[in-house]
Amino acid sequence: MFSQPFLSPVDLPFNWNSLAGGFELHGPLQDPGGAGVFVLLVGSTLLLTADTQLPQQLPVDLEPSPLYIGQWHGKPCRVVRLPAGQEPVAGLVAYDLQADDPDLPLALLSLGVLAQQLMRWQKNSAYCANCGGACDWNGDGWGRQCSACQRHHFPHIHPCVIVLIRRDNELLLVRKANWVPGRYSLVAGFVDSGECLEDAVRREVREETGVEVDNIRYVGSQGWPFPSQIMAGFVADYVGGEVKIQLSELEDGGWFPMDRLPRLPSRRSIARYLIDTYGTANKNG
Repeated sequence: MFSQPFLSPVDLPFNWNSLAGGFELHGPLQDPGGAGVFVLLVGSTLLLTADTQLPQQLPVDLEPSPLYIGQWHGKPCRVVRLPAGQEPVAGLVAYDLQADDPDLPLALLSLGVLAQQLMRWQKNSAYCANCGGACDWNGDGWGRQCSACQRHHFPHIHPCVIVLIRRDNELLLVRKANWVPGRYSLVAGFVDSGECLEDAVRREVREETGVEVDNIRYVGSQGWPFPSQIMAGFVADYVGGEVKIQLSELEDGGWFPMDRLPRLPSRRSIARYLIDTYGTANKNG
C-alpha cells in the first residue's frame, strides 16, 4: 500500500486529503436519521465487508446509540465501538489500523483512525475538567458544554515537532526501546507552553541527543491521531556537539550514512516522508 513515497505532506494518511473528498465532518447533533454506513471498531481494528466497504447494518444491538460523525459519500456515517474481545463477525474482515501497512484503501484507513479519535474525545469529555459536571454536545460541531458551570470544551489537539537532522551525508536517527527491533526514526517531541515551533526543535534535539542545530526549515505537517497530535515536520542542519542519548527517553541513536540507513518507519508517517524527501544521498532538500 505504501510502496512509494508521498508527493506532499498534505497527502499523508490521516490528513484530510487522504479522505479523497469522500467524507464531510459533522457534529453528533446533526445526525439526519435514516439508513447509512457504520465505522465498526474493535480495539484498534476496523471491520469492513468482504468487498472492502463500510457495512450498512449493525451485527448486534448496541447501547448507547452509534455516534454520528458526518457524511461518507453522501450517506450518514456513524461510529460503533464493539466490546474488546468481540468474536469475529460473520461476513466482515478486520483490518489493523495501527499496522505499518494495513492493506486497505487509504481513505478508509484515515476514516477509521479519525473515528477512533472522535470516539476517544466523546469518552474523555463526558465530564467537565473544571467542576466535574456532566457535559452535553453544544451546537453543530464537536464542542461540549458543562451542564453545571457552563464551561465550553473542545477536542484537544497536541502540537509536536519532528525534525530530520543532516550532517554532510549523514542523518541523526534515534530509537525507543518499545519500537520494533532495529527501527530508527527522527527526533520528535511535544511543544511546551509559550514555546514556538523552532525553539521546540532546538530544545528537543538538545535534550534527546546533546547536539545543536540551526537553519531550521518547516516542511509540512500531519495529523497523528495516536492519540491526538499534530506533527509539524522540519529539516535542520547540525552545527555542533557530540551525540549523547537521553536514556530516560531513548534506547539508542547516532549518525547514519544516507546510503546505509537502518530499518525506518512506515511511509504512513511524516517521519518517513522527511527521510524519503530530504534524507537520501545526493538530495539537496
